[in-house]
Amino acid sequence: MNPTKLTPGSFATRGLLVAAVAFLGGAAAFGGLFDRATAQAPVEKAASAKAIEAFSKQQKAGIEAIVREYLLANPEILFEVQNLLEKRAEEMQAERMKTAIKSNAEELYRRTDAPMAGDPDGDVTVVEFFDYNCGFCKRGLSQLSKLIDNDKKVRVVLKELPILSQGSEEASRIALAAKKQGKYWEVHSALLNHRGALDGNSAMRVAGKLGLDVEKLNRDKDSKEVTAEIEKVREIAQKMGINGTPHFLVGDRTIPGAPENLYEQLAGHVKDLRENGCEVC
Repeated sequence: MNPTKLTPGSFATRGLLVAAVAFLGGAAAFGGLFDRATAQAPVEKAASAKAIEAFSKQQKAGIEAIVREYLLANPEILFEVQNLLEKRAEEMQAERMKTAIKSNAEELYRRTDAPMAGDPDGDVTVVEFFDYNCGFCKRGLSQLSKLIDNDKKVRVVLKELPILSQGSEEASRIALAAKKQGKYWEVHSALLNHRGALDGNSAMRVAGKLGLDVEKLNRDKDSKEVTAEIEKVREIAQKMGINGTPHFLVGDRTIPGAPENLYEQLAGHVKDLRENGCEVC
């Protein structure tokens, strides 16, 4: 019987590479990535298992020795493997995110009572998940404001996701209570422009300086509506695997974090959706 051939892209070769990495003490760095990148290929996995079983113990030992020797002579290949696995993991995560966006499109894009900025009847909606104590959220505010100022037809839905501290939730409650006074965007912007950590007391002072009714804010911040909004956003973020802020959505596209070219990315996605339409929003 002819021995099973190993090809550079075969699962068997990758399996032996990982075995060699384990032998060299590096499996911990690659194991998680390897599992994520191959978890979606059951047919390939089953076929490769049969291929590996076709080798005798002596053949396996010989192959492992060859692979080990090759890796020691060419260690840069480990970085290539890592980059490939990370790329595949990112692609799989992007596909999962697209599915999650489609499943939750009603809550994300079509709620008329959601906290928002820009044109309430805008033709394209941008969604942001944020935390008031998040430095990158503060940095992203100027870019989002630029989009709103330059595009009078864009609608921005703001999802309060206070995950960094109890103070973050207290600040979110003040902002959501300000919505009842028609001042959500003003308070939202002021809180993100605030220097230093925010909690309920500091957020209340910020809102008071903007002329809001502080007594009404105190009553409304613990209302059922405010609590329900925070819990609803946490639930949808969990469903979508969003565990960091800021996180922007435009149609089925996502922008995690606040890159330096955030405005350009947002404006580009908005332009593309206007030209080509959006299946989910």
